[in-house]
Amino acid sequence: MEFLGIPFYDDDLLKLLVRLSINLSFVFLIVNVLYTKKSSKESFTFSFYVISLVVFFLCFTLKKFELGLGMALGLFAIFGILRYRTNTLPIKEMSYLFVVIGISVINALANSKMSYAEIFATNSIVSFAIFLLERRPQKVSQGRNTASIKMTYPLEEVDLSNLEVLHAKVESDSGLTIERVKIEEINRKTGEVLLSVRVLQA
Repeated sequence: MEFLGIPFYDDDLLKLLVRLSINLSFVFLIVNVLYTKKSSKESFTFSFYVISLVVFFLCFTLKKFELGLGMALGLFAIFGILRYRTNTLPIKEMSYLFVVIGISVINALANSKMSYAEIFATNSIVSFAIFLLERRPQKVSQGRNTASIKMTYPLEEVDLSNLEVLHAKVESDSGLTIERVKIEEINRKTGEVLLSVRVLQA
């Protein structure tokens, strides 16, 4: 049965639900088990889930059509324009975002030439690799090679009265080994604080 030339149902619906279940299961494992266990930035979990869903549905939908070169280039141009306009994503969060997007694309675009065993194996290997990397011991450089960088934080997210807590927060957010954190400037108008951070380098 069709309405305006569009069928109400086809066999791809079951495939969509199965692939979506697999994708959400592994995204949950990566975000809620591996990421939040080692990071205090739980506010990023919302973005991870939303981006994963959108990328999955976008890839699953577009793979049913043969896109012309012009339309494909237009889509990439849109993706190139769209980006976060807030604070810069820390390196660790950017890595997790790339992982979430990557497995969503794999789960959506896998065709009949790729078995479900291969899909599970691919997702499992990525998840296990993250698990091992998160558990590896952190090596602190014995040298004193340092680099100074500037970071901006919303004023309501930092405790300016406790530098030890601020130091731990910056180190957790950035994933870097921080030697010293110094408050450079407090801008009450914009509600931001500028930090000077000295990072230990290998």
